[in-house]
Amino acid sequence: MSPLTRTEISGLNKLLDSREAGHGLPRPFYHEELLYRTEMESIWRKGWLFAGHSCQVPNPGDYFLYPVEGDSIIVIRGDEGQVNAMQNVCRHRGSVICKEAEGSLKRFVCPYHQWTYDRSGHLLLQHGMQEGLDKSQLGMHAAHAREVEGMIFISLAQEPADFEPVYAAIAPVARPQGLARARVARVMDFDVAANWKLVWENNRECYHCNVNHPQYIKANFDHYNADDTIPRVAERLKAVTARLEGKLAAQGMSVRDETGMTEFPDPEHDIWYSANRTPLVEGYISESMDGKQVAPLMGDYTDPDVGTLRVRSLPNFWMHASCDHSVSVRLTPNGLTHTSIRMTWLVEGKAEEGRDYDLEKLLPFWLLTAEQDWAICVNQQHGVSSTAYTPGPLSSYKEYNLDRFLRWYLKQMKTAMGK
Repeated sequence: MSPLTRTEISGLNKLLDSREAGHGLPRPFYHEELLYRTEMESIWRKGWLFAGHSCQVPNPGDYFLYPVEGDSIIVIRGDEGQVNAMQNVCRHRGSVICKEAEGSLKRFVCPYHQWTYDRSGHLLLQHGMQEGLDKSQLGMHAAHAREVEGMIFISLAQEPADFEPVYAAIAPVARPQGLARARVARVMDFDVAANWKLVWENNRECYHCNVNHPQYIKANFDHYNADDTIPRVAERLKAVTARLEGKLAAQGMSVRDETGMTEFPDPEHDIWYSANRTPLVEGYISESMDGKQVAPLMGDYTDPDVGTLRVRSLPNFWMHASCDHSVSVRLTPNGLTHTSIRMTWLVEGKAEEGRDYDLEKLLPFWLLTAEQDWAICVNQQHGVSSTAYTPGPLSSYKEYNLDRFLRWYLKQMKTAMGK
């Protein structure tokens, strides 16, 4: 992206200041191409992005590609067991090196002129070139990569934010799930015709859940808020939480005991990551259609009654994990009004489809919830495209996390603008 002119910076700053506190974003936030390009540079290419799962690259040489708005990132298991990430671009003439979305290889060989790199991206061979070429200066462009208990994060920034607080917050909570020892049961890709912010806005509130997610509200308490948590519901939640706390304490785990959604993100302290465990409604031990276990226990669990693990990181990831399976969601902008979404279902590593689990029981709960959400986001994109659209006030009872997300977003953008 070319440097912004003073006029462009002034225009963007005026737009960023136009949001009225306690309201949604004005119409141009979903339609301004320059703003979108700036988001990509300031948020997506500077932050940490969830790329995929460790179990997708179990052995040295195993790799998958993660496309990020014009960039193709190779995520590969290195020779020493570490995860490496690099740009999928040859340093000779810029050809794409890996054309398959996933696979396993001993070396990277450019299909154009056969420049050859090792699995860390170092240049090994360049046939037909003049003498004296310094191969050490012609390695593949690297990206940063970190693993957290079976989850892989990458950053395209030259100097990314410190990842240690992220690891410290997520790793202890996620460890019992055993994601690093899991296997992929199913991957589904969606092209959602909505701006990426609309997808997050929908995710950050459950105001819409009672009408739009009938299966979700049967299993969870977090659609209740201060305005509608009647004493009977509060007592149910208290009883479920007390029972679960006793079980989990013996296993070194804890459970959240509040109504409503976990407060996330924290824009004042720039906290864009979180992990916690929440109780399920009585009679549910898994986020399945009937609440019953649908696959073998994952990780370190010996009792299915563990509630659900929830992990989130901005700008592109959330995950819900029950005792027997986990479902991750990875977002990637694909232009102003499209978001590419990948959903991945994981089960215990030794589980076999048809013997230990059936997809028709494993998939529906979160697939239905997701498809309901995607339809909502597409509908909202149509609405915010109208010249009649003006943002209304947000509910302090039910949309507090939506407000937090918008404030986090605006803070990132204003910082990038030097404000």
